[in-house]
Amino acid sequence: MRLIWATVSDIAQDDLDIQYVAIVLDEEDSNAQAICYPALSGRCAMGDRVLINTTAVDLGLGTGGDHLVVARGTTGVVLDDPSAGHIMKLRYTPLQRDVFTVEEQGSPHHDVMAEATDLTGMPVVCCGLHSQVVPVVAAIKEARPDARIAYVMTDGAALPLALSRVMRQASAAGLVDVTITSGQSFGGELEAVNLHSALLAARHVAKVDVAVVAIGPGVVGTATPFGHGGVAQGEAMNATAALGGVPIACLRVSFADSRSRHRGVSHHTLTALTRVALTSVVVAIPVGDPEQTAEIEHALADADVWERHCPERVEVEGLPHTRGIGLRSMGRGPDDDPAFFAAAVAAGRVAAVRIP
Repeated sequence: MRLIWATVSDIAQDDLDIQYVAIVLDEEDSNAQAICYPALSGRCAMGDRVLINTTAVDLGLGTGGDHLVVARGTTGVVLDDPSAGHIMKLRYTPLQRDVFTVEEQGSPHHDVMAEATDLTGMPVVCCGLHSQVVPVVAAIKEARPDARIAYVMTDGAALPLALSRVMRQASAAGLVDVTITSGQSFGGELEAVNLHSALLAARHVAKVDVAVVAIGPGVVGTATPFGHGGVAQGEAMNATAALGGVPIACLRVSFADSRSRHRGVSHHTLTALTRVALTSVVVAIPVGDPEQTAEIEHALADADVWERHCPERVEVEGLPHTRGIGLRSMGRGPDDDPAFFAAAVAAGRVAAVRIP
């Protein structure tokens, strides 16, 4: 970790829950950009003195490779923003934040959550990457415009929901009807203590027809069987099944990725399906280019996925209307890696037909 003081020289973007600020770093006397989360450090203004975490930039990371404002000001109270709740997220770190969770006794939803134990057959699309969410929900809305959809964010990658530009756009465009942050992630319209409770809140408080579960922006990978963010996908499948929902697996597929472990069906997905998931799930398979479809089918069969899970094949020709939201994943768009987005569309369509 590396911390350095800086001065705010400009406010590049000023949203309610996130700011992008131009800074001049001390000692280095260099210009840079940093992210400020007002809920953690207060809102930045021109000329503010700010403490900056430069670690991600120093390491040359991709997603998450930004300077971050740790604190601002040097004297007095710099943030006084009680939430009315008493549940802490980012617990026992210097930036632990009180949130008002949907379950706690002071919540207007406490009585509902005290009785909520079952998803009553609600379909839940379990994604491996944040970039799969928009094509999934767009496919659901195309097939069922009346459907209410919750995005449930887990804490396997980015923790602040505010970091996700596409989720702000998806909510504004009506593709996502409610956002719920679970575990240590924070910033959703509803806050939940864990994934199980977040799913129940989606069903019984937000009263949605379908939920889409995914990590936030960014994903950890180490080229090892279990040291990656894809494990969270299998955990979401287990939680869904344990609560009486219908888990639907969104395949991570690519024919543009140069890494062999992610080519065809990613090893992240195969691990989630064969080693993490403890229950049978519906696996949405995109049907399109014959050679690519055959490679997907062979990868799943060779991994013995069908010993436990159920395939559902969906022909995908073209993408659903995303209401002006651009689609990107790993720096690639639909023209670069059409199979990736087709797999997400297939999962959305499988979910749509399971909405009563």
